[in-house]
Amino acid sequence: MKDGITLTPPKFEAKLATCDEDVRAAQSLRYRVFVDELGADGPLVDHSKRLEIDTFDDHAEQLILLDHARAANDKVVGVYRLMDNDAAVRAGRFYSECEYDLSALTATGRPLLELGRSCVHSDYRGGAALLHLWQALADEVERRKAEILFGVASFHGTDLDTLAPSLSLLSRNHSAPEHLRVRSKVYQPMDLADVTDRAAAMKQVPSLIKAYLRLGGVVGDGAFLDHAFNTTDVCLILDTAEMTDRQRTIYGGRR
Repeated sequence: MKDGITLTPPKFEAKLATCDEDVRAAQSLRYRVFVDELGADGPLVDHSKRLEIDTFDDHAEQLILLDHARAANDKVVGVYRLMDNDAAVRAGRFYSECEYDLSALTATGRPLLELGRSCVHSDYRGGAALLHLWQALADEVERRKAEILFGVASFHGTDLDTLAPSLSLLSRNHSAPEHLRVRSKVYQPMDLADVTDRAAAMKQVPSLIKAYLRLGGVVGDGAFLDHAFNTTDVCLILDTAEMTDRQRTIYGGRR
């Protein structure tokens, strides 16, 4: 009980979107998170229908997390957008190539999987929802034989003075090895300040980025200021071959 209201335990299911209704539900959650919460906008965003859309949705797949304990029209509580090599060919490029030169990754010749538009409903943050999404993602990575996972992850806002300690910490302590080090196209250096309080700098790092760092994730060279989304982006890269057994356990969950 909470404030006299009975809390219904969630009934999670994670799956790839299989119909237009699933995709619209994913785009609806994305609108709620990216537009309502973060103030994002874009040329294809449908404000009348409250859908966050872009051109890559026609070629990508939406991995969705549903809570069947919710109302029928509001079940999707988590989203990952997935683009593999074939999807990037159909789309003409990966989404991240709007912001980063990915030639270091494509030159490896290894199977890539881009993770994008990751979001969780505000009611489910800090709980089991992200774990369920990760378990489903781990299944997709295994099914596709993907070896390098990557994508842009965001700090809210574009005030570099505020973000300088956190960006500097990422640049100095979590920089990608040279053979995987992508570079932002509109280059914004990340090493901007002396980090005198490491704990405070790390506290400011968004939870999703910290989660990937715990899995062995690293960041590319330079940030990207996305003014349309009101974010400062970094490119995260995770080489699954470099994960430790402990990190694989965290990532794979029950598996």
